[in-house]
Amino acid sequence: MTADDSYGRLDDDDYPAYTMGRAAEMLGTTQSFLRAIGEARLITPLRSAGGHRRYSRYQLRIAARARELVDQGTPIEAACRIVILEDQLEEAQRINAEHHRTAESPNPTAAA
Repeated sequence: MTADDSYGRLDDDDYPAYTMGRAAEMLGTTQSFLRAIGEARLITPLRSAGGHRRYSRYQLRIAARARELVDQGTPIEAACRIVILEDQLEEAQRINAEHHRTAESPNPTAAA
């Protein structure tokens, strides 16, 4: 991989660029919290060649939302389930909006 390839990946939300220590520091939480949400299957970090956990920006956003809920007193397992459901709802709404746009767009083959 060249340096240019590496820089291009910095814009990729799914690129696992952050170590566990850095991720925990950025979120203001502990590494054990990240392990716990991994065990609850909220996020599954990629593993480096050495077996170390690596997190993407998308995973950090998900973890930050779980952290907000836990800080408000929600048990970690419930917080993880809530975040999963919120994420699924957001995806379903995106797909639904896309279908509406497709259905409302003029269809040139229908007039023929």
